[in-house]
Amino acid sequence: QVQLVESGGGLVQAGGSLRLSCAASGGIRSIYAMAWYRQTPGKQRDLVATITEAGTTNYADSVKGRFTISRDNAKNTAYLQMNSLKPEDTAVYYCNALIVRDTPPYNLNTYWGQGTQVTVSS
Repeated sequence: QVQLVESGGGLVQAGGSLRLSCAASGGIRSIYAMAWYRQTPGKQRDLVATITEAGTTNYADSVKGRFTISRDNAKNTAYLQMNSLKPEDTAVYYCNALIVRDTPPYNLNTYWGQGTQVTVSS
C-alpha cells in the first residue's frame, strides 16, 4: 500500500523558514511528478509547487523566489524549503505524487499525504 508521509510543519514567525518533507513508500515502481499543495479552511486546495522526475520545477506566483521544491529519487522523498515566510502562507500543506505501482498491471495513480500544518505568526 502506497503511503505519503509529510513532516516538518510547525509554528514560525514571519520572515522565518521551514522545510517540509514528503516520504513515499510501499509498492512503488516509479514516481513521476511530485507536488505540494496548501489549503486553508473554507477554501480550495491550491497548487504551490511541482517537480518532475527529471527535476523540472514550477511554482505558484505567490511563492516564487521564496520556496524551493526538490526531490531525492533514491529516497522517494520530496522537500519544500520555505523561506521568508508570510502570515498568508499559513495553511495545511499536502504532498501529492503520481506513482506507478510495482505489481501488474503497474497502475498509475495519484496519492495524497495526510497534511502538515504550517502557521506563520506576524
